[in-house]
Amino acid sequence: MVKLGITLGDPSGISSEILLKAVKHLPSGIYILYGSKKILDKTAKLYDLENPFVEIKDVEEIKGEGFYLINIYDRDFELGKPSLETGRASVLYLEKAVKDILNKKIDGLTTLPISKDYIIEAGFKYKGHTDYLAEVSGTKNYMMMLLCDKMKVGLITTHIPLKEVYKHITKDNLRNKINLLVKELKKKFKIYNPKIAVVGLNPHAGDNGKIGDEEINIINPVIEEFRKKGINIVGSLSPDTAFINYDRFDSYLAMYHDQGLIPLKLLCFKKAVNLTLGLPFIRTSVDHGTGFDIAGKGIADETSFIEAVKLALKLIKLKNKNETV
Repeated sequence: MVKLGITLGDPSGISSEILLKAVKHLPSGIYILYGSKKILDKTAKLYDLENPFVEIKDVEEIKGEGFYLINIYDRDFELGKPSLETGRASVLYLEKAVKDILNKKIDGLTTLPISKDYIIEAGFKYKGHTDYLAEVSGTKNYMMMLLCDKMKVGLITTHIPLKEVYKHITKDNLRNKINLLVKELKKKFKIYNPKIAVVGLNPHAGDNGKIGDEEINIINPVIEEFRKKGINIVGSLSPDTAFINYDRFDSYLAMYHDQGLIPLKLLCFKKAVNLTLGLPFIRTSVDHGTGFDIAGKGIADETSFIEAVKLALKLIKLKNKNETV
């Protein structure tokens, strides 16, 4: 039986609301929440929602399908009021879940949103889930991908200032990311000859060097290397038109965060999922943030979380099947 871990994220955000709204829509299975009981109880009472989570001390206590809670840092958090304490709680949930996944007590992980401000204030040295998960699992080559049924977008860089992006656009980094993208599209999605569109860094993909030379000197030569190897890859495409014909490509590779995620979220915001490529385990997440401004108002949408859970379960089962063949 597949055991999916779920981390609650920042307990003062919308995580508890979307989690409890989602449970009745999730497939039968074993779900282990790493979170705090008091905020679940508060949210269930506030919105008259079912709280099916049974408290356990350890995953090894689980005997069958259902919803389980490992109760961590159980304070009376206030919805919509993030703090150092809620940041600390986010980190503790995550650290316990990661310990369990590295010890193979759970099979995969779906994370609810954290606040970068408050986890850093709480002493967490990483900018988010992805960098932390990569480091603790010893993963050197990894990538954030956002996807829905209409589009997949891999990112060369993620949560760094725009002025720093060009420093990461190197031939070696591009080669590593393209190799990873091709490998993961085959392994996770059974796309054996993926057609990949690489988006340029500069406006109009540099306009033949008139608006920047990264395309001419770095990006295009690497694309040509892969073409010669038989990889179905095109680019670099002008960013302002690259996404118009999204149905022609199996995946995009964007140079920076907003370049890739603005078109994807315009197309399928509520149903998009965040997937980390390259990790030794399956990790998915929602495509939105903590929603502090709407926490406690009952208007948060649970769709992305449901899609993230379904994708995690699908990929875990495929991974397990491949490992037993």
